[in-house]
Amino acid sequence: MGIVIRQSIKGTIITYIGAFIGFLTTMFVITEFLSPEDIGLTKVILEVGTMFAVIAQLGTSSSAMRFFPYFKDEKKKHNGFFFYMLLTPFVGCLLFIPLYIFLKEPISLLFTENSSLFISYYYWVAPLIFFLAYLSVFEAYSNVNMRIVMPRFNREILIRLCLLFVYLLYGYHFISRNGLVTGYVITYGIVMLCLLVYVFKTSITTLRHNMAYVSRPLRKDILRYSLYLIIGALGSTVLGKLDLFMISSQLGLSYAGIFTIAFYMAAVIEIPSRSISAISAPIAAEALKKGHFEIANVLYKKVSLHQLLIGGFIFILLWANIDNIFAIIPNGAVYAEGKWVMFFIGLAKLIEVTLNFGGMLINFSRYYYWSLYFVFFIIGIGIATNYLLIPVWGIAGAALATTISCVLSCGVQQWIVLKKVKGNPYSSGTLKLIVIFLLLTGINYVLFKFDNPWIDGISRSVVLTLVGAGLLYALKVSEDMNNLMCAGLNKVKGLFGR
Repeated sequence: MGIVIRQSIKGTIITYIGAFIGFLTTMFVITEFLSPEDIGLTKVILEVGTMFAVIAQLGTSSSAMRFFPYFKDEKKKHNGFFFYMLLTPFVGCLLFIPLYIFLKEPISLLFTENSSLFISYYYWVAPLIFFLAYLSVFEAYSNVNMRIVMPRFNREILIRLCLLFVYLLYGYHFISRNGLVTGYVITYGIVMLCLLVYVFKTSITTLRHNMAYVSRPLRKDILRYSLYLIIGALGSTVLGKLDLFMISSQLGLSYAGIFTIAFYMAAVIEIPSRSISAISAPIAAEALKKGHFEIANVLYKKVSLHQLLIGGFIFILLWANIDNIFAIIPNGAVYAEGKWVMFFIGLAKLIEVTLNFGGMLINFSRYYYWSLYFVFFIIGIGIATNYLLIPVWGIAGAALATTISCVLSCGVQQWIVLKKVKGNPYSSGTLKLIVIFLLLTGINYVLFKFDNPWIDGISRSVVLTLVGAGLLYALKVSEDMNNLMCAGLNKVKGLFGR
């Protein structure tokens, strides 16, 4: 677990610097200079592009984790593995970008009535699909080579800085809405190229390959696995974007913009899990390849516990300060309508970060196809709950529908993990964390509330953080975390001792 902790800390530092930039950009720049309709437009463009990009990869990112151990050999340049990672999504883009263009009329029917502005920029999604597909592929190749810091930097910091520049140009009227969309899409192309250069400089890359190395059984396994991933990706991406698409089609891009701001707040919860999962995934894949289920399951417990620990504390602090946040940001009265969106999406994210590593274990095992048995059922539940709840509770109803779908999806997934891989993420530390979170929630409601949102937010956060850290240490929830806290305290004592 040592390498996981070290790499995760480095990756988390990068992602939280990016999160801070993203927070300032989203809360103080976007809400100031972009209208809710502009926010909704760019978000819908990104999510549609992401949905098609995930499918166009043809399962490359996920299959890379599972099959890289079969190709790994530095002396033989990993037997041309990089070539296959370039070729597969290229074929996928040749298939799915024309399909997206062909589907303009039926897709337009969903947005014409309430979100016709998206149709005006429909074709800008096509290059974005290509950029996003290869950005994920290059990230995956870096991850399997145990290099996660620079991909994190590109994804979390470089993209945000480029987009901040575009938003400021738009806000100060140097560019029009056309320029906003153009700059938004080109940003992802620039970051993709930067990551490609990094991969060439730090990892083994070659276009030479030997098809004879890929034996017929291995080739069949890769093709079968990739086919299931494509179908599964289609289902999971549709499910993940369902709330935003249905809000856009039923309520309009302005409501989609309000939903996006609240969703961003909740999305901060999953930031640490990206680094932890990225570095842990290759270790799990290697363990499962060798049939070491015990090692994979011990890793599952630790990853789950630490993701719940960090994500839970972030959720508590966000909910404790939700009114302060809306009081501080520009046009906060408009975006305050998303308060309960943050709550329900936050709960969904907390469930996901606790259990999503179990999904990786399934994908890396020989039972990867089991997820297909329920994914489209969950999509049906998602469509039904959104259809029923949006007319009643608006964007909060869409967020609640997402939470319901998440609970069902993660519940079924965990049942499969338990039955097939004997994976159980729960421990005594999990129960202790739940008790701590409930205590902190209770403490939050009895704290004195200051009229100034800055003073109230800082004082409330400091109290909850100190009490939470004390309980975490006293109850010995995580040995790794206690060791880190002890090391930190010793350094502080050393500084004062001098």
